[in-house]
Amino acid sequence: MNIQKQVTKTAKSVAVLSVLALTVSLTACGGEQAATDGNGTPKADNVAAGGSNLSGTVVVDGSSTVFPISEAMAEEFQKANPGVKVTVAKSGTGGGFKKFCNNETDISNASRPIKAEEIEACKKGGVEYIELPVAFDGISVVVNPQNTWAKCLKVDELKTMWGKDAQGKINTWNQVNPKFPAEKLTLYGPGTDSGTYDFFTKGITGKEGESRGDFTASEDDNTLVQGVAGDKGGLAFFGYAYYVQNKDKLSLVSIDAGKGCIEPSPETISNGTYQPLSRPEFIYVKKSSASRPEVKAFVDFHLAKANQKLVSEVGYVPLPDDLIAQVQARFEKGTVGSLFEGGSKVGVTISDLLKKESK
Repeated sequence: MNIQKQVTKTAKSVAVLSVLALTVSLTACGGEQAATDGNGTPKADNVAAGGSNLSGTVVVDGSSTVFPISEAMAEEFQKANPGVKVTVAKSGTGGGFKKFCNNETDISNASRPIKAEEIEACKKGGVEYIELPVAFDGISVVVNPQNTWAKCLKVDELKTMWGKDAQGKINTWNQVNPKFPAEKLTLYGPGTDSGTYDFFTKGITGKEGESRGDFTASEDDNTLVQGVAGDKGGLAFFGYAYYVQNKDKLSLVSIDAGKGCIEPSPETISNGTYQPLSRPEFIYVKKSSASRPEVKAFVDFHLAKANQKLVSEVGYVPLPDDLIAQVQARFEKGTVGSLFEGGSKVGVTISDLLKKESK
């Protein structure tokens, strides 16, 4: 699935995300690696005619939200390194961590930080990992274009429709707000293995992974798009890139968290004003895999400043230059573990985490 919509370049260099933010001082992982240029591609003296001399396979799985980023990076990386096969799948953040901690993948895409139980699973599996933020996203709430009443929703209104107590009780729009019509309310969302589901519920219902269960769930965001596009009373949430790709079929809802109606955009996501649904996106690299030249080269390529335009091209917000440099440093150091203590944190900035880690 290629998402080739362009998003306005963000001009903010300091990104405040009220959602988990990941820190970085980054790293690498031992072993002799081929010298690379600024794009993570082997330098000329390591490149044979027709491409680099790297070979091997890099296995990536996890978040459907991060999937477009990794897919775009993999396609461009393989053009420069035809001897390397990068496979990118999407089984959801939770599903990806299950495979990752079971030593089935090299890199796990995640739209939230690793949970405590996943940390324990990786320990049991003997998997050390390097946690790297790679982009910013704003979970987008969308409705059918025929919906003329829900242009802006308060956080409390979203909680009314998505809260655990709403199951079997809140079934029409006028039950959410008496000013709304008595139109049937149909909800669509990512499955419970999804990091997007975890983060949305944390920000809206107050408890990660807790919501009503009677909604149409799918790990395929395109299924959610199609559901709302064909349902006048439908509402869904997913990553900003999927709205950008399908904005001709959907209407974007602004969110009022107490400071007025704000809709997600590259600017509001990067400057932290889109609350409480702005968040960082991650890749988790298995440290033992990072010692393999093909894996290290792919991660270097993924983080290279020159390749951050690919993040914008698929609909997400790149990290500012100062943060991407810190992430590169964290990877080079091979720093293992998570900065989030086993769960999402709403209202925490990347700057906060960086300061905490440096102490």
